[in-house]
This record gives sequence, structure tokens and C-alpha cells, in this order.
Amino acid sequence: MRLSGGKQDGPSVGAHSRGHTWRMGPLPVLDPMLATAGSLPLPSGDDQWAVEIKQDGQRALIYLPGDGTVTIRSRGGHAVTAAYPELHGLPAALGTGNAVLDGEIIAPDADGRPDFERLQARMGLTRSPVRAARLAARVPVHLALFDVLILDGRDLTSRPWTERRQALTGLGLNGPAWSVPTAAVGHAASALEATRTAGWEGIVAKRLTSRYRPGVRSTDWLKIKNVRTTDAIVGGWVPGTGRLTGLPGAVLLGELCNGLLRYTGSVGTGWNDRERRQLADLLAVAAWPACPFTPTPKVPAARWVLPRLVAEITYTTRTRAGYLRHPSWHRLRPDLAPDDLT
Repeated sequence: MRLSGGKQDGPSVGAHSRGHTWRMGPLPVLDPMLATAGSLPLPSGDDQWAVEIKQDGQRALIYLPGDGTVTIRSRGGHAVTAAYPELHGLPAALGTGNAVLDGEIIAPDADGRPDFERLQARMGLTRSPVRAARLAARVPVHLALFDVLILDGRDLTSRPWTERRQALTGLGLNGPAWSVPTAAVGHAASALEATRTAGWEGIVAKRLTSRYRPGVRSTDWLKIKNVRTTDAIVGGWVPGTGRLTGLPGAVLLGELCNGLLRYTGSVGTGWNDRERRQLADLLAVAAWPACPFTPTPKVPAARWVLPRLVAEITYTTRTRAGYLRHPSWHRLRPDLAPDDLT
């Protein structure tokens, strides 16, 4: 839990704050509860969990003190209110009383899926409200609300998810730029498959009895991502630093497109030490002075190799430019040659 000073942030909050009420005035500044990476099947059975779509955006806590104002804070506790003018109507939507809400700010694409690239254009405009307002017309955001921590002066963090969910849905917060997405009990496997088919990142499963634990990464919330695989051609690498000096810190990947090797990103995770050393030996043998990618990627300190190694890479989604998101090295594919990928 974050302890913030200053009049704007309100009083410091510690473990003794449980049971406190806040009428009008400053609300406590909290850190969001975090989910742990998980997989199916869910512990103790699907009927003990609620499933939500995993949103790919900017996590935010929404502070509505009941005086007609709103403060939006990022996961790190920074005020980002000015960057999202379309959310400034939340106080009127809530009405009287106060609240602290938890959610994710997303920038939907034409099909309604969160597009993190689009959102990046909106992030960081906290000191440029005029520019933020102009950009909001071209790249609108939407706030997906999924929890309530404080409501009408009552601290709800010690209450189970089911009670908090009932309180949240009872607020009727379905507006032009905010909503409370559906949460379903059970059916985790079918929900995950539905998100995979639709091109979403995955699901978040929340234990029905879970209380809200500010700042804690809890196994009561599990994020389960759709993992995709692709065979990529290694065209270069970037040296590591520190204990990885002389070894690859990341390798540069590509795929063949109309006979040219197109850069699709870099990967620097998924190896153990033995695999990293073996890969370093292979890269040394394949060293080449010219860049094999067209066009040449702007990667500082890149070292090029003959594009003859093929690797299997896991990832979640692709950017609009075709780059892999959240890539991880899975294995070398000595059974494949680059020509096999055409």
C-alpha cells in the first residue's frame, strides 16, 4: 500500500485503516492489487472463480471524493487525469457520495479490441491538456471498471469479490467512455478460447472469496494469457551486459516476406545459462558484416549473422506493424531451414 503525503493525496493509510470511513474530503491513495501468472485448470474448480477478459491498457485507480472532481492515478501512483479528458464526466455519472474504483484504460481498435499502440499516443500527456483534448477526438479511450475499493465512505477492501462486484454493478456506470465489463463464474476454458479466437490477450480469474489487497500480487487473482508460437529467423543479436558480457542479451528476429527478411522484434528471455552459451557459439559461427533485414532495424549495438538459424518463439499478440508482443524464446529448430518458412 502506498503512503502518500501532501494535502492533495490525503492522509497516510496503513493497516490500521481497515474499518475507517471517508465522508467528504481526501481519499486514501492506494496501490492496485496485482494478479499472478497462472494456467488452467483453476485450483479448486471453476465454480470458485469469476472470469473477466484481460484488458491490454493502462491500469488506473479512479478517485471520486464526492466534490465533483476526479483524480486518475496510474499503477505507479502518478496523477494522469489531464491525459484523459473523456473520463472527466465520471463524477456526474457517480452522483453523490465518494468512491475509489479500479479499472483499465484502453484504446479500442476498429473491432473494439484494446490496442496498446494506440493508447501509447495518449499516455504521458498529463502536462498537455489542450493536446490531450485534441487527441481524444482522434484516439478515444474507454475505461473498463472491474472493482470498487471505497464506496460512500465505506472501506470495501476486506469484503469478498462477490460483494464488491455487486456494489460496482449497482452503480450503473455504463457511459460514453466507461463501462463495467461482464464477469462470468466458471467456464474458464471456454472463455480463454473465446478470447484467443477474438484476438484478445487472455483472461483474469478472480477467486470469489478474495478480498482486495492493495499493492499485493496475489494468487487469488490469476492472469492467464493466450500464448501463440511462430517460427522466426535469427538475423542478429545484441550483446548482454554485466554477467552476460560476451553473451547474447537478445536476438533479433525476422520473417520472410516477398523474398526479404522483415524484422519482427527482439527476444531476450526464455533461455537458461547453458542454452545462452550454446546460442552464443552458434551466433559466432554465423557472424556476418551486413544486415540481413530489409529495411535495417534501428537497434543500437546490433551484430548481424547469416540468416540461417530458425527459432520457435512464443508471444501474445502482434503490433499493427507486425512486431511480436511479449516474445519469449522457446527452442531452436534445427529441423527447419529458412526456406522451409516460405
